[in-house]
Amino acid sequence: MAKPRPDALSQNPSRLATLGGGALAALLLLATTAGTSGATETDLDRELRLSAMIGDTETIAALIDQGADVNAANQFGKSALMMAVESDSMDTVALLISRGADINERTVAGCTALTFAAENGHIGISALLIERGAHIHDRTRAGWDALMIASRHGIAEMVRQLLFRGADPRATDRDGRTALMNAVAAGHLATAQLLLQAGADIQSRDKEGDTPLIMAADNGHEAVLDLLLMAGADVNARDELGMTALSWAVTDGFEPIARRLLAAGANPNVADIDGVTPLMVAAKEGDTSLVRLLLEHGADPQARDAEGHTALELASDGEHDDVARVLNTTP
Repeated sequence: MAKPRPDALSQNPSRLATLGGGALAALLLLATTAGTSGATETDLDRELRLSAMIGDTETIAALIDQGADVNAANQFGKSALMMAVESDSMDTVALLISRGADINERTVAGCTALTFAAENGHIGISALLIERGAHIHDRTRAGWDALMIASRHGIAEMVRQLLFRGADPRATDRDGRTALMNAVAAGHLATAQLLLQAGADIQSRDKEGDTPLIMAADNGHEAVLDLLLMAGADVNARDELGMTALSWAVTDGFEPIARRLLAAGANPNVADIDGVTPLMVAAKEGDTSLVRLLLEHGADPQARDAEGHTALELASDGEHDDVARVLNTTP
């Protein structure tokens, strides 16, 4: 059996005494749980990652001097640099980079230090990484780049930073979703504005045929919807189910959204692949207010779905008497 190799801390008791309580406890735990074969090169690497998690730059420098691999990753491919990024330790990130950390190293899932910075909203660190050569366009296994991630979380300042550095606002992930779609689906108005100004495709579609406008309507985001309408979004675009933004707004019961769409020219008689119109949906749900609104904007009460049902029949089947009365009195 090989002779146990002393770790970085045991060789420097004075440094051990200067560590904070959290750092000391974590490192002592690591030391006591090392394998019976003693500290190996892998143990030094593991200590390095743990020290990066707690931002202990002094220990990190000592471990690297002892031979720890600055780019050694755990079983998930996560390096010390990535852990330092997650913990928002700027000093640690700067030290690791200066000691040779690979800024563009990737995890098993394809994540990079920059995508971790985006996920956690660490704007200062993302700026440093980009300045030191981080690849703006690198994607995770799901197809997300840093811009898509920052947009999903509504981190407008980081979105601005990434766009300035050349991030592509038209790039799509594996599902065909863009950064704009991510921002819209979450209702991040300022982020959506930045992306549109940078040339994001307002008519883009994901694999389900959804457009940003359809997503805004389906999620009930009124301010974002107004932005998209003013920017020229196709109000009658249909997804793979044949549904428009108006269809989704009515399905979800979002009357203010439906009112905005109708005012912008949405066609209330566009039927989905089953022949169902927004009026039929509102009638079936017993939503008298939406039924009135749709009728006021020209919805056809005589239209029939693929099974031959009219809005009145659907309302009657559901025992929605108020809706049935409104439909009965419609010319």
